[in-house]
Amino acid sequence: METLKKKMISVIGAAVIGLNVFGGGAALAQDMHKDIVNVSHRGASAYAPEHTIASYDMGEKMHGDYIEIDLQMTKDGHLIAMHDVTLDRTTNGTGSVKDYTLNEIKQLDAGSWFNEKYPYASKAEYEGLKVPTLEEVFKKFGKNNSYYIETKSPDVYPGMEKELLRLIDEYKINKEKLLVQSFSPQSLKVMNELDPSIKLVQLISYKANAEITDAEIKEIRQYAMGIGPNHTYLNEEYVQRVVTSGLELHPYTVNDKERMKQLINWGVTGMFTNHPDLLHDVKKGR
Repeated sequence: METLKKKMISVIGAAVIGLNVFGGGAALAQDMHKDIVNVSHRGASAYAPEHTIASYDMGEKMHGDYIEIDLQMTKDGHLIAMHDVTLDRTTNGTGSVKDYTLNEIKQLDAGSWFNEKYPYASKAEYEGLKVPTLEEVFKKFGKNNSYYIETKSPDVYPGMEKELLRLIDEYKINKEKLLVQSFSPQSLKVMNELDPSIKLVQLISYKANAEITDAEIKEIRQYAMGIGPNHTYLNEEYVQRVVTSGLELHPYTVNDKERMKQLINWGVTGMFTNHPDLLHDVKKGR
């Protein structure tokens, strides 16, 4: 009888583990997914022109947890929200951001390109949208919002980190809800030296099967609390190695619900998506 009881406990235990691992049952799926960080990549950039107030607004409406802001710096030292070092792709301007003043960049149309490229998502109000400054984003969304800010090409913009921190302090941004990321370890280390309270994430780009050593993890942990790799080449072993080390793991850019579910089952703690509404559905067990 005792043996039978033990067998029954083992079977029930295995069933529960199986449900947890494979997402069986809406309640279990919801518990498993609810703490996943939903980062609106360049705002809700599948639905509105990236890095515009409209895109950030939509990311909030679609239940994104963080507004992601890529930073470039103008000729006269203003931090603006833009992914590329050049104006060509997302405005009607041309050339490097660093060669233009803020006033000159403010004359550009940062929305019409989206309507032309994605006619199914186009809206008349996107025409003529302006490139926002980091200050404008802070003013619009407030000091207690959650910001995920990237120092893009910091080697092109000496002093970018210092200016970023100045604005964070000037607008009294809640540092508990702030993350700063970069592909540049040096940029993150500068941020860490300027203000050790800022939480940092090391971005990584893999060109083949993702691998990371314990030594690499140890090095990153000296200045960062998380890693942001491209999701394409990730595997379960990599994910487990990172998260069991105590680091957060936020892959980019995941736009498919099945892939979202797979990554969550592997153990990631968040992800970037152009479709924050889809990740919200997955988090709800839908």
